[in-house]
Amino acid sequence: MRSGWTEFEEFVAQCGPRLLRSAWLLTGDPHLAEDLLQTALARSWPKWRRIRHEQPEAYVRRVMMNVHASWWRRRWRGELPHASLPESAVPEDRYGEVDLERTVQQALRRLPARQRAVVVLRYLEDRSVEETAAMLNCSAGTVKSQAAKALRTLRGTLPNPVDLPR
Repeated sequence: MRSGWTEFEEFVAQCGPRLLRSAWLLTGDPHLAEDLLQTALARSWPKWRRIRHEQPEAYVRRVMMNVHASWWRRRWRGELPHASLPESAVPEDRYGEVDLERTVQQALRRLPARQRAVVVLRYLEDRSVEETAAMLNCSAGTVKSQAAKALRTLRGTLPNPVDLPR
């Protein structure tokens, strides 16, 4: 019989990459994404016996959303945003999917945190309005309005917004 810790390790190995991708899309920063996921997993481990037979991935995602929300509610985030980035020693790659990925990431980063969370859950993780509302602890109407505002902003930001949902 496997121990709870072994099951938790297997869960992290199996679901960790998906969870990390979601965290990265929420934060827009790979290091903050790792911190967010690590925090969510650390908070989920004490509850593992209870959640392991239910939907542990959904539980960890919910914890991740709550932690992320508490981070952006804080007044001081430890960093000050700048209008332009410093020069890069390596020229940016403007080809194919890499360019599109960067463009989408930058556009997502410009969205307010709540709108970014809605877009990530609704369109990148393919969650329903109800699931998204439950995960963000808000109403379905709030999810719809935040999604509409975010998509309107993204349509104005992205170079080829034809593929965005209506």
